[in-house]
Amino acid sequence: MSSSRSHQPLDFRKWFDRMQPQTLQIATWLLYLNGFFALVGFLGSEDWVGFARAYKGFLGVIVGLAIIVSYIVGGFLMANDRRLGYRLALVGAFSPFALRIWILWDLDLSTFDMITGNNFIGFLFDVALCGLLLHRQSREHQRLWYS
Repeated sequence: MSSSRSHQPLDFRKWFDRMQPQTLQIATWLLYLNGFFALVGFLGSEDWVGFARAYKGFLGVIVGLAIIVSYIVGGFLMANDRRLGYRLALVGAFSPFALRIWILWDLDLSTFDMITGNNFIGFLFDVALCGLLLHRQSREHQRLWYS
């Protein structure tokens, strides 16, 4: 079933799939929103991605761009039923935690402060995206339908 769809070209007009379970639909929107705000933060220095670009040098630029790409391309490929999109979305969803730990590692902070970045509301949205992608419905749908 999925092997016949794997050879179909990507539909660049399809950025959202209403036939997916609600968990993946909401995750797709959150991926696009996170990608937009990560891009805005990357261009400035107000966000963790922008901070990495400004203070971690060339590696920070590469990591920041990889995070932005994982959000946006992950959402787009998920909307087009591609398993690679789901994997990129997982990378994007877990990237804020790893990024904050990387940036704050040298400071004398608790593990909780490093993971949350002292922004509890933002932390809740990060956890929500991970939960939506790892939800049983999401995992089952991508296992059955994604190529």
